[in-house]
Amino acid sequence: MIGQLRGRLADKRPNLILVDVGGVGYLVAVPLATYAALSELPAGRLIIPMGLRGSCRIDRGEFGPPCDSASKMEANGRLGVPTIYLSMGANLGEREGNLRAAIAQLPAAGVQVERVSSFYETEPVDYLVQPWFLNCAVMGETKVPAEELLPRLREIEMRMGSKKEFAKGPRLLDIDILLYGNETIGTVELQVPHPRMLERRFVLAPLAEIAPELSHPAWPNGLTVREALDRSQDSSEVRPFVS
Repeated sequence: MIGQLRGRLADKRPNLILVDVGGVGYLVAVPLATYAALSELPAGRLIIPMGLRGSCRIDRGEFGPPCDSASKMEANGRLGVPTIYLSMGANLGEREGNLRAAIAQLPAAGVQVERVSSFYETEPVDYLVQPWFLNCAVMGETKVPAEELLPRLREIEMRMGSKKEFAKGPRLLDIDILLYGNETIGTVELQVPHPRMLERRFVLAPLAEIAPELSHPAWPNGLTVREALDRSQDSSEVRPFVS
């Protein structure tokens, strides 16, 4: 079974694997000459990066059949550093400039930006009498706990002059935490996964661009972002932005 897995991995030319052993994660560099070392690992789960679908059991040095998970590496990020996903939107002022300025401020807030989606023009929902939004999704890594990260993101909004006069209304900038690793958070200030993210095309379309196979343990039946977008009943228009 190791030989079979070796061939599949070699086809993808991976750099690292992430192995979860008894709840402890290990990042392991895997040169082609050292695949045999995998048989020395205790029982756990092998998570394969670089977009390769599936993961395999490590059991007494053998690999069992692949299972259906496709996004564990995306959720875990580097060892001990959660991967987070943010949704950004603006419909007042210089919308594109607002988003780019906010993204540039994320490192100072403790977020290492890994991917940014294209910008999308999106039709307002809920409160319809307002300008169209410009939206994007951001993938990053952070060591800042979610409850501390939220006020740092609010500070970015405030520094840029954004004021939320009322819910769902127009704004210079809005930053939402969609996902924080595989955590489920339910406080007065913060709900993760974002409670309406699977219902909103303006969230799902940018997110599907950078993480189509992303899933979360709280979502039903291993639902992925791509699947949520395909099944969405949100009829609001979302179109690529041309600056």
